[in-house]
Amino acid sequence: MKKLVLAFITFSSFVAVAQNAPLRNQVSVAANKIEQKMIAWRRDFHEHPELGNQEIRTADIIAKHLQALGMEVKTGVAHTGVVAILLGGKPGPVVALRADMDGLPVIERTPVSFASKVKVQYNGKESGVMHACGHIHIWPC
Repeated sequence: MKKLVLAFITFSSFVAVAQNAPLRNQVSVAANKIEQKMIAWRRDFHEHPELGNQEIRTADIIAKHLQALGMEVKTGVAHTGVVAILLGGKPGPVVALRADMDGLPVIERTPVSFASKVKVQYNGKESGVMHACGHIHIWPC
């Protein structure tokens, strides 16, 4: 009986993987189509960081893209925040995604062509600005 159960579980796993292969392929194809655009955005945002509550340029780029995707977009949230709502076609669980877009008052010392060269006055002193940390939070709601 143990062998039969093990065989069933193994077979079921192969069937599940096989059934998900077309979806995985679709996701991979879609990701490949936008890969260069995503790299360009990342490099642009990295080269042009803005301190917290000063992310006017960054928020504008993000809001325009989300609007182009057909989402309901609210700007100016907590000053420079952007909130977009993507409605699904069916009722069900909700997921919230939060991503930081502010730079920090840190001098960038990385040898890449898109390194930040932005300088600002921060606490009465000239400082560099860079995206020194980045994180996204995802919560099921």
